[in-house]
Amino acid sequence: MTIRTGIVGFGARSSLWRHAHQPDRGSEVVAVCDTSERGRADARAEVPEDVLVTADLDELLALGLDAVLVLTPDHRHHGPALAALEAGTAVFCEKPLATTLEHCDELLHTARRTGSRLYVGHNMRHMPVVTQMRDLVRSGRIGAVKAVWCRHFVGNGGDYYFKDWHADRRNTTSLLLQKGAHDLDVIHWLAGGYTQRVQAMGALAVYGDVTDRRDRTGERMGDWLDVGNWPPASQTGLNPVVDVEDLSMMTMQLDNGVLASYQQCHFTPDYWRNYTVIGTEGRIENLGDGPGGHVAVWDRRHRGHAEPDERVPIEAAEGDHAGADPRLVAEFLRFAAGGGPTRTSPVAARMAVAAGVLATASLRGDGATLEVPPLPPDLVDYFERGQVGD
Repeated sequence: MTIRTGIVGFGARSSLWRHAHQPDRGSEVVAVCDTSERGRADARAEVPEDVLVTADLDELLALGLDAVLVLTPDHRHHGPALAALEAGTAVFCEKPLATTLEHCDELLHTARRTGSRLYVGHNMRHMPVVTQMRDLVRSGRIGAVKAVWCRHFVGNGGDYYFKDWHADRRNTTSLLLQKGAHDLDVIHWLAGGYTQRVQAMGALAVYGDVTDRRDRTGERMGDWLDVGNWPPASQTGLNPVVDVEDLSMMTMQLDNGVLASYQQCHFTPDYWRNYTVIGTEGRIENLGDGPGGHVAVWDRRHRGHAEPDERVPIEAAEGDHAGADPRLVAEFLRFAAGGGPTRTSPVAARMAVAAGVLATASLRGDGATLEVPPLPPDLVDYFERGQVGD
């Protein structure tokens, strides 16, 4: 059996199509839909000649596909994903699942009602640095987890997120959600619980003062990215609307009692993530997040600063995002074809969005602590059982 797959949105994440188009392994991309001329032109230049390239989502879904990868900008995830679920197609939805809690919940309820399989592209659950930290936690090496901290240094923030649609909160809600959806999901995964209460502060500290703006319709990040753009305040050609924060900090209380924090800055000179997990018998911390870096383990008592008791080298893997992307798509295709357990989770994806949305409301309000609304237990149970009906 060949899994016939469609791609919706041929932009920044379009490289995933190559992992889905593996005819010798039983998967084939047969159609691409993009509403922009640039997207369709890029698709025609890359995909085989016999692949349908269209601007009409209905035309793509009318093919009776087995699976669809929704790779559109964040604010356009909900519509195509919902339509594909209603059509009975297995859906890969790029993260975040949606930019509002209401849209997330509608997608989950629709997946259950239709029986269509829903998968969310949280590729960091396949990154070696994250899986190695998760394995150390689950082995009991540092005892019971009590705290998780994450610092996200977004060194290319000005080029990546302030020159196109990302900079407009109507499209992302916030970068705390857009970028943080990954990290919040990882925090939840490492801690073994979901955010229950959240508080945040943030600011548009640097890029709001940059007055050089222009419309980049039809352009892509690769057209303007230049790591020589420094210092951040010297950036040019920012999006006409810039109303998302470039500096954010949030604290969380998880439903299992774990306390967590997440800090995100878009004008640092370096670009990487640092996770610290503290348990009752030690702590781990990644120093670097790819090959050449390591996960440091401290599990003995020391006086003052001390070298780690063990350094676990971060494994190398082939493929984009430290080897996560090919593993992610392979898991989705296997799930689309036959179901079964997956490393990613639609419930976890919703809870990451919920934490980001409520944190955004807190930082744009008075910094109050807000409660995350829970999902119905029967809906959670449906997805935890692998999307198997009663």
